[in-house]
Amino acid sequence: MTTPEDSRSDEALAALVQGNNQEAFGVLMDRYQAKLLRYGRRFLSHDEHIVDVVQDVFIKAYQNMQSFDATRKFSPWIYRIAHNAFVNEIRRKKRDPLVYLDLDAVFAHPSYEMDPGGDEERAQMQSLINKGLDALTPAYREVIILYYLEEQSYQEIADILQVPVGTVGVRLRRAREALKKYVERN
Repeated sequence: MTTPEDSRSDEALAALVQGNNQEAFGVLMDRYQAKLLRYGRRFLSHDEHIVDVVQDVFIKAYQNMQSFDATRKFSPWIYRIAHNAFVNEIRRKKRDPLVYLDLDAVFAHPSYEMDPGGDEERAQMQSLINKGLDALTPAYREVIILYYLEEQSYQEIADILQVPVGTVGVRLRRAREALKKYVERN
């Protein structure tokens, strides 16, 4: 069943939450749960840890909702909370991040004009890209994930990572170049 809040923007829902509307927060959770779980899988290797961290993200978001500026976009704000939570979890557990990149997500983007061919070639390319992402520095790996997989804009990525927009562009360009070189070598 849909509610009137379902058609409202994230920012409008956040403003309602700031006015103590808990149902509006439920709608935000529904909108972002799958996205944040997918984002978390780029950092952590165990699903049960990802679910726990995402729940913590929602708790932190709810507790800090009064600090959200409803005139700004909600997405970068909650992704920033998630980013911090996943980085803290990696530090806490001292695990190597698990990064999985969907080949279709990268090569379907207009920046790349490449046809990996058949299933076997596609599987080989997927493996190379995943290994290539593992070889990237965390700053480059994360910008690739946010741009191609989470479909965030340069400005949203800048807000999430708390860096200038120009830095996002530079990191993305360098990450593409490094990934391309890796794929060409292998």
